[in-house]
Amino acid sequence: MSIPGMRRAAVGLTALAVAALGAVATTPEQADARPKPVDVTLLALNDFHGNLEPPSGSSGTIAGQTAGGVEYLATHLAELRAAAKKKNTITVAAGDLIGASPLLSAAFHDEPTIEALSMAGLDYASVGNHEFDEGAAELLRIQNGGCHPVDGCADGTPYRGAGFQYLSANAFKTATGRPLMAPYAIHKVQGVKVGFIGMTLEGTPQIVSQQGVAGLTFTDEAETANRYARELRRKGVQTIVVLLHEGGAQAATGGINDCVGMTGPIVDIANRMDPSIDVVVSGHTHQAYNCNINGKLVTSASSFGRLVTDIDLKIDRRTGDVLSAAANNVVVTRDVAKDPKQTELINRYKTVLGPVAERQVGVTSQALTKTQETLFGTTLGESPLGNVIADAQLAATDDEQNAVAAFMNPGGVRADLDAGPVTYEEAFTVQPFANNLVTLDLTGAQLYCVLEQQFVTGKTLYPSSSVGYVVDPAGATAPVADPCSGTRVVRGSLTIGGTVVDTAATYRVTVNNFLSGGGDGFSALTAGTNQVTGQIDLDAFVAYLTAQSPVTAPALDRIRTTAEVPAA
Repeated sequence: MSIPGMRRAAVGLTALAVAALGAVATTPEQADARPKPVDVTLLALNDFHGNLEPPSGSSGTIAGQTAGGVEYLATHLAELRAAAKKKNTITVAAGDLIGASPLLSAAFHDEPTIEALSMAGLDYASVGNHEFDEGAAELLRIQNGGCHPVDGCADGTPYRGAGFQYLSANAFKTATGRPLMAPYAIHKVQGVKVGFIGMTLEGTPQIVSQQGVAGLTFTDEAETANRYARELRRKGVQTIVVLLHEGGAQAATGGINDCVGMTGPIVDIANRMDPSIDVVVSGHTHQAYNCNINGKLVTSASSFGRLVTDIDLKIDRRTGDVLSAAANNVVVTRDVAKDPKQTELINRYKTVLGPVAERQVGVTSQALTKTQETLFGTTLGESPLGNVIADAQLAATDDEQNAVAAFMNPGGVRADLDAGPVTYEEAFTVQPFANNLVTLDLTGAQLYCVLEQQFVTGKTLYPSSSVGYVVDPAGATAPVADPCSGTRVVRGSLTIGGTVVDTAATYRVTVNNFLSGGGDGFSALTAGTNQVTGQIDLDAFVAYLTAQSPVTAPALDRIRTTAEVPAA
């Protein structure tokens, strides 16, 4: 049975939580006669993305503090367990533990991350969209163990699989209709049952390569959670926690333990969930929040292991119902001792990785950030690093495939580059997906359609320096079913190489294979013809950094608005 979720300050339960507990008994005699509630602590994280070492730049800070790194994360988890009753503590995660990882983890197919989190005491985790990056068979290997079918056991030791249970309630094998992995788990604490349902977002096929989700069907998050909540209740489980790789965002004024102006898919999902669901540990958006939505405690611990959500449940020993739920997002500071076992693991894999990671591939004269500029009030503009990557992809295909333009998706730019020497490892962290470049033919009319689709998907494609166009904030956004009918891009403003694009002419355009397959909702790109697959995007980026060093931040003037370029 769910009760309204309650927030906890770092020093203990809020007055509201205390009041809720006090309502259980009306007299001291009744309180003494009633069995003492079972205290259960959940320690939650999400979107770790293989960040074994402390992230750099803005990715390594939160709430004004440097944070993250598995050596510190493991220590904080151990201290939080010690502060609670260790045997009553369950450690959980809400997806994207792997994928889009730095080289130290990705070079070994994220086995180091699975080993590190298993060693840190993780018990259950939902799958996230990035768990599917290398396909269902690889995800099952990550869970169950065994050497990689192509690369073998690269560090020379057997890979034994995850020491925790992945849960995947809404990813089904299309051929059989059966879940790919266990949909839920039941964990007993002092005789009471706690149920965990794990899921990724229903839209996973739109943001993962088609090879990654081949043979799978994904279902609605709330409907799936409600289905398995009913099944758990039939098994006598009254405390139900959903580990969901989908989330939202609060207003910029909100702190890591606030819930200010909450928006995003998680709001609708939580509102449609059954009242029997008590807690939703969410993720995907890399945001921090601590909310009460529809009587449920809904949390997220940002990303990269910079926060741990400390969730306290009081459960009625007789009925198994949650009496109170409270949470606190705790910063994983770096002022604690490093966990020596995690240090040993990192050093072992760094030794195997050898000099490849530290090889210098270029120099930047200033920091290149992935931060998007504000375009008519929203962060839908260009970014310095995104533009550099688009330029690199054009440079890699202009002679080979006669490409005249290139476009890069913002989700594929994963980290900033600091000023100074750039190592291969740093370049890899920026572009870790190993997507192939694809050069294809699009008509001018199809190019306009692709650009209009940006305003349907809410994602801006970073254009190469050969591209320029003007956006009208007052223009009409196309419906999803007909993206070409939008009028946000001023007709006649699109130029390639300084020449106005002819809607009837054909142009050679380069994107990555994720986009060419319709990823991020850019279905208009699937209409491209004469596709030729080229080199890996990271190789193109590295070659560009080497050839163009020192690389400077390009001007953000490829996309302009009608306020900057008034109509003629």
